[in-house]
Order: sequence, then structure tokens, then C-alpha cells
Amino acid sequence: MDDWRHEEALFRYGLIAAALDARISNAERGAVVRALVLRLHAHPSGDLRQVGRSTVDDWIRAYRRGGFQALAPKQRASVPRTPSVLLERAEVLRRENPRRTCAQIARIIAAAHGGRGPSASTVERHLRRLGLSRAALLGEREAFGRFEAARPNELWVADCLHGPVIDGKRAILFGVLDDHSRLVVGARFCHAESTVRLEGVLRSAFQARALPGRLYVDNGAPYASRQLARVCAVLGIRLVHSTPGRPQGRGKIERWFRTVRDEVLVELERAERPPDLVELERILQAWIERVYHQRVHSETKTTPLERFADFTPRWPTAGELREAFLWAETRLVTKTATVSLLGNRYEVDQALCGRRVELRFDPYDLELVDVYYAGRPFGRAVAHQVARHVHPHAQEPDGEPRPASGIDYLRLIVEEHERDWLSRRINYHQLHDPAAGGGGRDGEGDHDDDDDEDCAAVLSPVR
Repeated sequence: MDDWRHEEALFRYGLIAAALDARISNAERGAVVRALVLRLHAHPSGDLRQVGRSTVDDWIRAYRRGGFQALAPKQRASVPRTPSVLLERAEVLRRENPRRTCAQIARIIAAAHGGRGPSASTVERHLRRLGLSRAALLGEREAFGRFEAARPNELWVADCLHGPVIDGKRAILFGVLDDHSRLVVGARFCHAESTVRLEGVLRSAFQARALPGRLYVDNGAPYASRQLARVCAVLGIRLVHSTPGRPQGRGKIERWFRTVRDEVLVELERAERPPDLVELERILQAWIERVYHQRVHSETKTTPLERFADFTPRWPTAGELREAFLWAETRLVTKTATVSLLGNRYEVDQALCGRRVELRFDPYDLELVDVYYAGRPFGRAVAHQVARHVHPHAQEPDGEPRPASGIDYLRLIVEEHERDWLSRRINYHQLHDPAAGGGGRDGEGDHDDDDDEDCAAVLSPVR
């Protein structure tokens, strides 16, 4: 196989590899293909290309029929229409100045031969077949410098990992990592790669770890949504999307995903009874708090918890969080001054009868609905009939945690995490009796630093 045909086949296989997985359903395969055709992909030629849906389907069928060889472009059996003397001239021009582009070489040949010459694509294929590409001659390889945020919460990186199949569905892990400390500020397993799942992870992260300065994400559907852009705009967070085809900026979270695979998911393969989504989430949180956050990072030479502590957090208020995560729907007000939303009925101002209004609501609390008309607030709707309290897209999967069996390592982590949390008790004598060492403000008295830290952790306000 010619080099250029081999590289093209590798490009095609790398693009459709995820859709070839026999373990996913047809619906999941369709979602993977739809996501592929929406992105730009780095082609071996050096440019970015977008592939159509029919082309991806043809490549999948070709691979199933003939394997990897079937993905290679067909070799032309006809005699080349471009005279060999012109192709030889292209070789000379490229060797003479390796920085010339194929389009420039084609123009030079056409100018020297009265307007007759090969196309730029023909020149590119010919020179690549001979190993005379610009990258090969110049030795050009893009170098990426090492980047790290200067302080905690300056930059968060968010991405998702396709995990194991749980209850017949693929488990999706949404993760958010602090770039400076490598602390996992938010992580959750879900069954759907949707915006509402991402918002749930971010909302918990904002409440627990304060607000970041920037949020770095890719161009997938959950990250390119208007809801996420609105969340960041309301909370004063700069939303940054990575350049299509250049995932190098997400290296830290990709490395964390690999650690999750190597230390958590690999242990689940030995389980006699695989855990459900609730149990998997419980295991993940215990591993993060008891193992990952307390282990010295090989790059920072300290634990993520210790490196995350030295900064002044910017906490959001409850009102700011609610305003940031509100959803909006447009409804027509009936003659009786009522509107319906997901089976619920609400009463609005009578002056809005017959008009289209915007309903803003928290997807996790449908009892509180604010009414807006022409961009101006018209008060809060009065709930008359509330049959649904949570938006269907925001509901978590049902089910009680099932006891895991055969997962010795992860079971120990979970038990140790819960045992440590439940063992924290407040010593009221030390808190109020200076003689006991708990009342000194300047470090006087004999006291236990660990006990003080435990008390502070228990008494600290929940934000």
C-alpha cells in the first residue's frame, strides 16, 4: 500500500473506531456518528476536514466488509493524465525551495508552460508519495509548551469520559479539574451526555469550591450550549472553547481520566455483580477523597488538597446560583390568565392574556416560576396544579444502592471514607474551656491540631 493511501486509511479508521464498537447499541452508534460529523478532524495532509454523514456510513460498511484494507482509497488503474515531465518539474521546484506550497508549485508550472499544469491536489499527492512533503523536508513538528495556571481557581478544565455499560446504558463521567492544583472540583457519573448533567456537576462544584476565573471546555454539544454560556456570563466566568482538532490543552484532565480507568474502572471488571450507577458514583467519590486528593502528585510534588488551599475564593450567593442556572420556556397565556408547563398549571397577571410570555425556572424546582414579557419581569407565577416537581431531563436515575461484592480494593476505600466521616465528633468541652486547650486564640494551651481541623471541617458553613 502506498504511503499516502495507508495514512488515509489510518485517518478513516481513527475517525470511525468509536462507532465500530460491537458493545454499543444502534442508537448509541448513531449518536457517535452524529457527533463525528459535527466536528473538524485533523487530516494527514495538515488541514482540518469535516466529513459528511453518508461518507462516515460508507467507511463503516467498508470496514465491516473488508477490514482495514477496505478503508484505503482505490488505486487508479488508468494512465495518469498529467505528463511526467510536469511532475518531475514539481519535484525540482519542491527540492529547490521546500517552503513552497503545492498550490504555489502548481502556479509556477502553469506559468512556465503556457497555462498548462497539474492541479495543487495532484502535486500534493505526487510529492507526498515520494516523501517530499514540507514537513518531511523541513522537519517541522509543532512544539507545545507546558502550561499551568498560576493559582487555584484561575482555570478549570471540564471534559467527559465514556465509562462502562451500566444497566444496559453507557455510563458517562463528567469531570472538572482545577488546572493549578489538579484537584477534582466536580465529578459525577450519568447515563446521558447532556447539558443538564454538566450543569449539575458545575453547580455542585461552585457551591463546594467557589467560582473559577475561566472554564476551558471542548466543542461538544453539552459545552457549546446556550445554557452553559448563560451560566458563565451571569457568574462572571470566562468560557473558553478549545480549537477544533487541537485537544492538547486538556491534557491534565485526560491524564486524570486515565488514572480513573487504571485504578477504579479496572477493579470493577472483577466484580461478580457489577454496581449500578448509584453505587458507582459512591465508589468514585470515596476514591477521589480518600486516595486521589491525599496522594502526592508526581508533577506538583504535593497533594491536590494542599495545593488548592492557598487562595482567596470567590463564593457565589444563593440568588446568583439560582439566576445562573434558570431555564426558559415560551408559553401562550390563555383567556383565564393561566399557562401550562410540563403538565403543571400556573396563574399569571391578567394583563398578559393572549400574549406569549417567557417562563424562567429552576429545572430542579418547578414550583417557583418567574414570568417575563418583552424582557421585563411580571412577577412570579402562582402554582395551581403541580404534578411534576423536577424537569424530566434533570431527574437522576432511580434505584437504591446495591451492595457490591468482589470489589475488595474499592470496598475498603468506601468503608474507610464513610468511617472517617462518621467518626468526626464535636468536643464541646474543648470548644468552651480554655484550660482544655480549645479556647486559646494565639495557640496557647496543649491541644491537638488534628482535632481542631476535624471540628473546623464539621462546623464550617455549607455554601
